[in-house]
Amino acid sequence: MLPIEHAQQVIASVRKNTDRAILFYSCGKDSEVLLDLMAPHFKEIICVFMYFVKGLDHIENNLRSVKSRYPNVKIMQVPHWTLSRVLRCGLYCVPNPNIKLISLKDIDESVRLRTGIQYTFYGMKQSDGLNRRLMLRGYDMEAISNTKKVYPLSTWKKADVMAYVKARKLPEPIAYNNNKSQGLTFVPEVFNYLKMNYPQDLERIYDAFPLSRNVLIRYDEEKRKTAQV
Repeated sequence: MLPIEHAQQVIASVRKNTDRAILFYSCGKDSEVLLDLMAPHFKEIICVFMYFVKGLDHIENNLRSVKSRYPNVKIMQVPHWTLSRVLRCGLYCVPNPNIKLISLKDIDESVRLRTGIQYTFYGMKQSDGLNRRLMLRGYDMEAISNTKKVYPLSTWKKADVMAYVKARKLPEPIAYNNNKSQGLTFVPEVFNYLKMNYPQDLERIYDAFPLSRNVLIRYDEEKRKTAQV
């Protein structure tokens, strides 16, 4: 069975049980493809975006585009689950030991309670890495029935995703680093992308996490040393 046939089969099987679904949407290529596959089948899709800093222009632009392209989509923004760890340990900010640590499971359950929707879709693939492969290997319809967690792109490769984007003429997804899958995190590639394309968003991150200015300072210093060698 081709990866797209498997995805369509999984989506169709869930649609038999409900006309509403949750999709954890990252603004990346995998979630973009999964939303396009899901959109024709569900009456309502709640796209959940998990943020580190809310209101960044490049994210808001993407989410507005999604809503205009798919009239059955609603956007819900929630703090990223790893943000609780960032704030508690004081990564690039003043630590706050009173912050309660939460997990992706906690957010999943919270969104289900708020929306009354049972099924949650994720764009994770086995090809994303060893941990994902171990988690998704053998994940079948019985597991979906038990957990209500759905991974239609489980068997896809990056090439399958990019081929779908091209075939469907989907907008170019946000890609901070073309060499690997990566969301908005405190790494030089992401900050350099923002510096070159959305400097106002980088300043908003600096406002929320003042010590994160060191990320690009160290990055530029390492490039300077390499150039001198």
